[in-house]
Amino acid sequence: MNVTFVGVGAIGLPMALRIQQAGHAVTGVDVFGRARENAQMSGIEAVASFGAAPAAEVVVVMVATPEHLSTLVDEAVGAVKGQTWVIMSTVGPASVREQGARLREAGARVVDAPVTGGVARAKTGMLVIFAAGEQQDVDSVLPVLDAMGSVHVTGQQLGDGQSIKVVNQHLCSVHIVAAAEALNLAGALGLDPAAVLKLIEKGAAGSWMLSDRGPRMVAGTDVEVTSAINIFVKDSGLVNAAAAQCGADVPLLKIAHERYQQAADAGLGLHDDSRVIETWR
Repeated sequence: MNVTFVGVGAIGLPMALRIQQAGHAVTGVDVFGRARENAQMSGIEAVASFGAAPAAEVVVVMVATPEHLSTLVDEAVGAVKGQTWVIMSTVGPASVREQGARLREAGARVVDAPVTGGVARAKTGMLVIFAAGEQQDVDSVLPVLDAMGSVHVTGQQLGDGQSIKVVNQHLCSVHIVAAAEALNLAGALGLDPAAVLKLIEKGAAGSWMLSDRGPRMVAGTDVEVTSAINIFVKDSGLVNAAAAQCGADVPLLKIAHERYQQAADAGLGLHDDSRVIETWR
């Protein structure tokens, strides 16, 4: 299949590479020159705008925010007829329904398919994909989705996949902040946080986030960025908004959101999300 992949950043590029390695023709789109350079160095042609990409059967979207998705649709809506758009960004149920409706009115098919697993699983093609939409639309893009991970069909309504991702991001947001708080507690008790991490991560208190983010938390502030603080400011904010809309009480999520915002306000927004631990220092 001919695929346009919009957003070839830290997680988008390895996803696009998996699609290409499965035999599909992929063109990357990214407004950031560095991202385009990285894509080119990895063997994927990349352009600066949707309009500069060749016509595609499938458009995979991995932009950062609901605002970015809206801007992309503004640019592309006149040229989407006959395409299937797969929205894999974490943008929340309301955004994917609104933009999905615009795309459908313009003649496109739309699949809501957010992912979880991070950069590490993106590189190995082991992402978990929450796919929602008309069954025939989901089926038509399975050759592309299967290249990136395991596909779980979560419903036929746009927003069903995003709703599950909201629950997922609630837990991710809270777990990262809980891990940071616990490792800071270890240090305050006079213990070596790195040594404590090795002892507790495999026990009942362990979590995937503790094992993944913990080593970076006990390292220095300049660790490699795989998911930025700003992403969790955005994601925890989306969770908060979705919870408010449906009347769910999420006090732990609100505390986590405040920590990410505090980290961003301290100038750490572009640093790895593990650096939220610095808000305790």
